[in-house]
Amino acid sequence: MLSLARGLAVIRAFGSGPPSLSTAEVARLTGMSRAAARRCLYTLEALGYVAGRDGRYALSSRVLTLGYAYLGSAPVARSAQPVLERVAERLNESCSLSVLDGDEIVYVARAATRRILSVDLSVGSRLPAYCTSMGRVLLAFAGEAQRSAYLARVKPKRHTPRTLVARSALRRELERVRAAGYALVDQELEIGLRSIAVPVRGPDRAVIAAINVGVQATRVEAATMIREYLPVLSPAAEEIGLALGPPHRRTPAAIEPAR
Repeated sequence: MLSLARGLAVIRAFGSGPPSLSTAEVARLTGMSRAAARRCLYTLEALGYVAGRDGRYALSSRVLTLGYAYLGSAPVARSAQPVLERVAERLNESCSLSVLDGDEIVYVARAATRRILSVDLSVGSRLPAYCTSMGRVLLAFAGEAQRSAYLARVKPKRHTPRTLVARSALRRELERVRAAGYALVDQELEIGLRSIAVPVRGPDRAVIAAINVGVQATRVEAATMIREYLPVLSPAAEEIGLALGPPHRRTPAAIEPAR
């Protein structure tokens, strides 16, 4: 199992560096020895997941089968895509769905109308949870123990002058999000980007994902997003949840006979 873990670490290393890496670069990015990195690359090349040339390696298209295996087996991603496309068409803004993975959100479905971030987002993109609208929704509706553990270990980075970095401020904001039922993040990840997100609930009513709409701040005011976009986004989230199955009904407690 250690070999499997190392192989996956090597694959992930290609997402944080240039398109092709040398053995030494893979070793540095993964914390392995060069010998261990070389063995992993050799095995991945034999399996067809990386291609080597002139001492450098790059991921092959076969790696896509790993990601699409998840997308094909994840009902929330399949159910969300047509809903996101309708929301994007109605609002003429990009609409996305993500899940929480560790301390980051991962995009698992997206309907894009225009590029609003300096980094192009697509399925599989990852962003920090603390300064994104979907991340704050997912953290706000997580269990208290999970939320407290996250706030204890996260080291917020000030991406813009607006980014909340104080843990106490983040905790208060997550409490506000939980009470309001939505999160609005105003230029905390990148200047010029506003986004609003709501939770997606599964059949047991637990929050399993979040959907958002992102806009250019110069075009759409925050108040407009709450007034006009939230009434579109909330029913869309409910529709995705209902597509996963009807809500589980609680069995009423047995009534004890009078004594």
